[in-house]
Amino acid sequence: MEAPMSSSSSSSFRASLHRQPRIPTNTLPKPISNIPSSLRIPRPNFKIFTAVSPTASPEDTVPVSAPPEEAAGPEKREERFDWYEQWYPVWAVCDLDKRRPHAKKVMGIDLVVWWDRNENAWKVFDDSCPHRLAPLSEGRIDRWGRLQCVYHGWCFGGAGDCKFIPQAPRDGPPVHMSKKACVAVYPSCVQNGIVWFWPNPDPKYKEIHSTKKPHYVRELDDPSFVYTMTSREIGYGYEILIENLMDPAHVAYAHYGVMETGQVPKSLKADREGGIPLEMSVQKLDVHGFTSKQIFGENYFVAPCLLYGYFAPTKGQIANKASSEVVFSSIPPEKKAMLVFYCVPVSPGRSRLIYAIPRNFDVWMHRIVPRWMHHILQNLILDSDLYLLHMEERKLREVGALNWHRSCYVPTKSDALVVAFRRWLNKYGGAQVDWRDRYTGELLPTPPREQLFDRYWTHTVGCSSCSAAYKRLNALVITLQVVSFASTAAVAAAKHGAISIAARYSVASMAVLSFLASKWLSRFIHRTFVYQDYDHAFR
Repeated sequence: MEAPMSSSSSSSFRASLHRQPRIPTNTLPKPISNIPSSLRIPRPNFKIFTAVSPTASPEDTVPVSAPPEEAAGPEKREERFDWYEQWYPVWAVCDLDKRRPHAKKVMGIDLVVWWDRNENAWKVFDDSCPHRLAPLSEGRIDRWGRLQCVYHGWCFGGAGDCKFIPQAPRDGPPVHMSKKACVAVYPSCVQNGIVWFWPNPDPKYKEIHSTKKPHYVRELDDPSFVYTMTSREIGYGYEILIENLMDPAHVAYAHYGVMETGQVPKSLKADREGGIPLEMSVQKLDVHGFTSKQIFGENYFVAPCLLYGYFAPTKGQIANKASSEVVFSSIPPEKKAMLVFYCVPVSPGRSRLIYAIPRNFDVWMHRIVPRWMHHILQNLILDSDLYLLHMEERKLREVGALNWHRSCYVPTKSDALVVAFRRWLNKYGGAQVDWRDRYTGELLPTPPREQLFDRYWTHTVGCSSCSAAYKRLNALVITLQVVSFASTAAVAAAKHGAISIAARYSVASMAVLSFLASKWLSRFIHRTFVYQDYDHAFR
């Protein structure tokens, strides 16, 4: 299958990308049954500790009684995963304003993302002006479509070349043409509604998008599917983020009262939340990631960022009361829903999650409910286990990445994917993200809860829908306050007998209701767009 893609790199100017030929990419057939051929993972020559699945062959899995230490411990590395020869998602296109540059960080690299209207393409530059190293993300797009540094006015084109130095004499040597005046440009492209970049500006990678592309998820471009793209900065690291998304067993507890889980009869419930055994197994693992099987079907981890797969849109039912096994009904061919997670390493203790839940049913709901309303629940879900994971990361840092298997006791089948990820990380990824010389790996001290649970800077300002709703609702608060004040003043200024008693009470009631509405709306805005704590004890 072919997939649309626009691209840019650190070469000289290229032609407009509006009518670019379609480039073949890796696609996923529906329904999911196999990894695309370009990413097909060969059978490993070692055994993986997972749960025994009824459909898994003995050579793909080992019994659950196998010691966890044998599952995720240090192993002899056969092929090393190169963290700097991969595509990384930066941000969703729907939340990027073409009128201004945007500051982003990926793999510890400070980036500026901006729209080059001369080439009709998103560009990703090093966020540093070659003049005095001021951040270009604080600049502007000038009237000629160039990226301008607002410190001294230097201007740059889409290839990173300096176009104009205001301080250089017009009749003097063309100093702006020096290589030292150029900005480092990273290869970039747009796919599945996301801007991607290749974290190496070396000219040999300028055409990398023609030989190696980001993994393509067809459903994200399928018009029969609808979804809401969400992006958020997270207060814990990449490794913890991926582990958490691979762990469905925590949902009933960490997200209790927020997310629905399968129906479990009261006679079989061991606790209020209704946690149950889960059938999970890992079938294939190599340097590119691994394939896993759950009760819903197959899921895929495509290293380093992508985790995706179908899930059942219906609730589970108990099929075997003796074993309390919950079996989900098979997904009807006409009803499909997916979970697509992009987990981005930002810096030690910081990560970014870009995700979507595409589906081809209940399309009407997507069309009538504003995008920012969908984000209310999604942000609450992310907040509900944020502090747990933030503190977990610090405890794991103390024992060391290679000692994860000794510090964590993972005896059940529900931990199979987490164990597999740690095994992949230890075997191929060097046990942690390769930050090179940018960081020592030490984590910053835990901030106050108001800062850790902040939504404004981690999501609202970077989301086009939420930022617009934040401004409109604040304007409504001011309007209600003005109405309240004006109504109160009118009642107070009216002479006795000038208006009837009924009218006086009506105006006074409007003043009170407007005041109360403004207070309620202010609190709603703060909890939705700025900060909301989460207390598990009273859930």
